[in-house]
Amino acid sequence: MRFLTQYMGKYLKPFVIAIIFLMVEALCDLMQPTIMSKIVDVGVAHKDMHYVLQNGGVMLLITAVGAVSASTRNILSSNVSQRFGSDLRSDLFRKIQGLSFKSIDRFDRASLVTRLTNDVTLIQMFVNGLMRIFVKAPLLAIGGLFMAIRLDPSLSVVLGVVVPIVAIFIIINMKVGFPFFMRVQRALDKVNGVMREYLSGVRVVKAFNRFDYEVDKFNTANEEYKNKSIAATRVMSVFSPAIMITVNLGIIAVLWLGGHWVDTGKMQVGHIIAFINYMTQILFSLMTVSMVFNMFVRARASAGRINEVFLEQNDMTWKEEQAENRQIVQKGRIDFENVSFAYNGASGEPVLKNISFSCLPGQTVGIIGSTGSGKSSLVNLIPRFYDTSAGTIKIDGENIKDMDPRRIREKISIVPQKTTLFSGTVLENIRWGKEMAGMDEVERAARMAQAHDFISETPEGYNTRLGQGGVNFSGGQKQRVSIARALVRKPEILILDDSTSAVDMATEARIKASLKKYASGLTCLLIAQRITSIIDADVIIVLDDGEIAGIGSHEELIRNCKVYQEIYQSQIGKEVL
Repeated sequence: MRFLTQYMGKYLKPFVIAIIFLMVEALCDLMQPTIMSKIVDVGVAHKDMHYVLQNGGVMLLITAVGAVSASTRNILSSNVSQRFGSDLRSDLFRKIQGLSFKSIDRFDRASLVTRLTNDVTLIQMFVNGLMRIFVKAPLLAIGGLFMAIRLDPSLSVVLGVVVPIVAIFIIINMKVGFPFFMRVQRALDKVNGVMREYLSGVRVVKAFNRFDYEVDKFNTANEEYKNKSIAATRVMSVFSPAIMITVNLGIIAVLWLGGHWVDTGKMQVGHIIAFINYMTQILFSLMTVSMVFNMFVRARASAGRINEVFLEQNDMTWKEEQAENRQIVQKGRIDFENVSFAYNGASGEPVLKNISFSCLPGQTVGIIGSTGSGKSSLVNLIPRFYDTSAGTIKIDGENIKDMDPRRIREKISIVPQKTTLFSGTVLENIRWGKEMAGMDEVERAARMAQAHDFISETPEGYNTRLGQGGVNFSGGQKQRVSIARALVRKPEILILDDSTSAVDMATEARIKASLKKYASGLTCLLIAQRITSIIDADVIIVLDDGEIAGIGSHEELIRNCKVYQEIYQSQIGKEVL
């Protein structure tokens, strides 16, 4: 795979050193049967004890050299494979992080987890095996063939029949096995997907007593994974016994022919012992080669899946200019010019159509509309989570498609619709907005978000540890910590995407009052379902089915915008005058 070539330069030297030690070990193994043959044919046959002891000592020395080589090779191979696996996993994670949302959406989330864990582990195991037995096996097989032919060419006819048959088995093994293991990995993706979905919605499952349904769903995915694994193993398991039978038949043929030739005086007993040893070495080597190809098939399937991620091209491009060439019209200004957007590109159904408006520094802009009207999609375009299908978005007078997304996001703080907190302390979560924020900055942001009081009431205060996803805080508390995280950054643009939906009206009013002071110099976009959340915004944008139904103040919209009137009447319960 193309992505593996980048690691060759880094690990080539220790890999080659490990292979050298492996070759020494294989050479030591290949010398043993020949020396044993001489001990039997010369020392034992002539009752020469000195010859036996001398060559026995040589065998012990060669064994010691082989053992030292094997130990060194094991240390090197373990070190290289672990470092390689760690680097590959880190690079894959970095690649995933660098992809746009549109690119990530092409992959199932559970599949990405499997590729980062199981697939990388399989490749790591293959690399480890490559430096341990995978290279040694072919060396022993080829070396055994050479030594056996050199020892007795007449018996080598048996090898001339056995080896091609085994080679055919191995080739068939590789071709047949690859599709099966691709199916196994896809089935594992499904198991991970079901488990991930259950864990993210475990409270809903418990609330509706849907345990049996979830168990059945998991069992279905697990059963499919089991059946695919069994099918792959069953297919692969045919080849190892076939190879063993073939080589054992070859050993029987050697014993039969060798015994006949010993009786006629054409061959010595030591030669037969040595030849059988070489045949045994070849047998185990070919068995290992078969196992290697099984592992290779699985590693190849995993490498292909990882390669798909590395080959994914980030469709988000930019032409970054030097800082001195940038002309900032107004710091924090946002302009939408005839913007349209569809999640599936030009071929998809547009969720936003011909959107045009401007947000000026110091303004609070409210965005309201019914569910599915495109509110969250609109604000997702500002930090370049997605790129527009048509039209232009400008920040500080600059087209965001010409800007590095990292530079855009340094200007923006966003509180997403779905609150996300991370495992760790409250302090660490707030400092996600500004890593080096001082304690006074953190407390100030928490006070503005109306989070300081309930944080201080906990036994450990800002050092209170959050469970995964902030499970030990209520929905409203999590939203307020998220708002504090956004505020501590002191951004030029603040985006609040329905971020007070779980907060009571009184607390929301206090947050809005704090924001009014805080937001005096920044652009604030406030997306809400409740009309009371945006009623006092400087400008209100009303969205309806992806289009702007009205723009203006509350007073203007209540007179002129039918959609806004309907929202007001449905929520406030008063007739519009």
